[in-house]
Amino acid sequence: MTRRTLLATPAALAAASTRLPIKKAVLLSMLPKSMSMLDRFKLAVDCGFEQIECPTTDDQAQMEEIKRATEGSGLRIHSVMNMAHWKYPLSSPDASVVAASMKGMETSLRNAHFWGADTVLLVPAVVDAKTGYREAWKRSQEEIRRLIPLAKELNVIIAVEEVWNKFLLSPIEFASYVDSFNSPSVRAYFDVGNVVINGYPQDWIRILGARIAKLHIKDFKFAKREAQFVPLREGEIDWPEVYKALAEIGYRGSATVELPAGDKDYLREVSRRFDLILSGA
Repeated sequence: MTRRTLLATPAALAAASTRLPIKKAVLLSMLPKSMSMLDRFKLAVDCGFEQIECPTTDDQAQMEEIKRATEGSGLRIHSVMNMAHWKYPLSSPDASVVAASMKGMETSLRNAHFWGADTVLLVPAVVDAKTGYREAWKRSQEEIRRLIPLAKELNVIIAVEEVWNKFLLSPIEFASYVDSFNSPSVRAYFDVGNVVINGYPQDWIRILGARIAKLHIKDFKFAKREAQFVPLREGEIDWPEVYKALAEIGYRGSATVELPAGDKDYLREVSRRFDLILSGA
């Protein structure tokens, strides 16, 4: 990628295709922890972000602090990132682990409702030495079906994400898994970066189509199949093709950048590059 392509002049932006109608969001974890919650939210707005994704919390005081921050800054919380699914996967053969996972998801759904978010991100299963693929599929389906009534009651979508968990390894399989629930309460949280290790995000986007509730945005470079975070538009993702695919399916939701934390200048640069991606530049 040339420096000219990376920086994109105002003339290049003007000549680019129409900006996608997608809301730019940032992870709470990307904002400086040294700042108050309200100041972190205000910083995100100042850096050009329109929404934010927050992690699960069962601390009532923190829940209320986050709610005050969204009200005081005008920065909408659009999604909650469930935090219990790695240590306590729904696919575990251990009933106590599954119970902890279900409790974490119930907390996440209630966080979302309290904060006005419409989605909870869920890693649905983990395939490992103790849990085979077939078991991961069946067990996670059973538990997610048990969560659907609460999701409906709270008007929150359960959005399952594909990650490096040896599960949902192709877009056709991902689509089939989502469809198996036959419920508008279960959709896909598509991570553009996570599939680059063994696929092409533009292909996944076209196959998943309207199943996609939310997007995660990040970029990677790979050396001997080991991934390294890199700044947006400096990795191996073909962003213009991702832009075309998103335009084709008519995606109009939110996209959350998922990168390491940084200061104000860093966040402004992330936001600027995000704008370039959404503009097809």
